Order: sequence, then structure tokens, then C-alpha cells
Amino acid sequence: MAMTPSDDDNEVLSEMNVTPLVDVMLVLLVMFIITASAATTAVKVNLPKTDAVAPPDATEPLHVTIDESGAYFLDDKRLELPALKAALAKAHEANPDRAAQLQADQGVAYGRVGKAMAALQKAGIQKIAVLSDPNG
Repeated sequence: MAMTPSDDDNEVLSEMNVTPLVDVMLVLLVMFIITASAATTAVKVNLPKTDAVAPPDATEPLHVTIDESGAYFLDDKRLELPALKAALAKAHEANPDRAAQLQADQGVAYGRVGKAMAALQKAGIQKIAVLSDPNG
């Protein structure tokens, strides 16, 4: 559209200036190219070959149970408290990384549970899980 001088000064020019739009789009395109190339580059490393080592066997944890009568059990074997302490110490000496799970009937006095936890800690067992019923 050619501009010609005319006597009518009331004409409105309705042309859109696209230069700023093109500048913004070019900046966005450059930013996209830089980020895309940076995201795909990685350090290439040749890892050394070794013999496959199997992960250590996960040992079954010790199960310490206290039934509703207050009797102590170690892996389904009924023991008195002094025998339980000795058995826990022996099990810890055999495998120091072995964990323990403690479960007690809800009617058992807290003192009995505390004595079992103290026996576990005195034996040196650091990983103790106290089990509960998730449905109740």
C-alpha cells in the first residue's frame, strides 16, 4: 500500500509493525536451540568390566513375640526372659546385621514389651521393628 500525500489528514494507518514480534520469536528460537543441545549432551564414559557380584542374602529377621499371657517367644520357640536374652545375644554374635521384629498382643502390659525391647538392645540388635495390625 503506497502512501500518497493527500489532503485528507484524517485517514488512519492500520498497518501492523511485525518487527518486535519477529525479534521476540528469534530470541525464543535461539534459547530453544541452546537448551535442547545442552540437554542432549552427556559425558561418555567407558565403565570397567568386573565380575558380577550378587547382593548379600537378606537374612530373615528375628521374631520376638509376646502372647496374651505374657510369654516370650523367639521364632515360635517359647523362652523365659533370661533364656531370651541369651538367645538374642547368641543370634547377634552369629550375624551382627540381623534385624528383629517385635510383636505383642494388645492386652500385654507395657512393662513386658519394654523388657523385650531392652533385651533386644542389650544384645546389640540395632534394627528393631515393632509390628502392629494395619487393619485394626
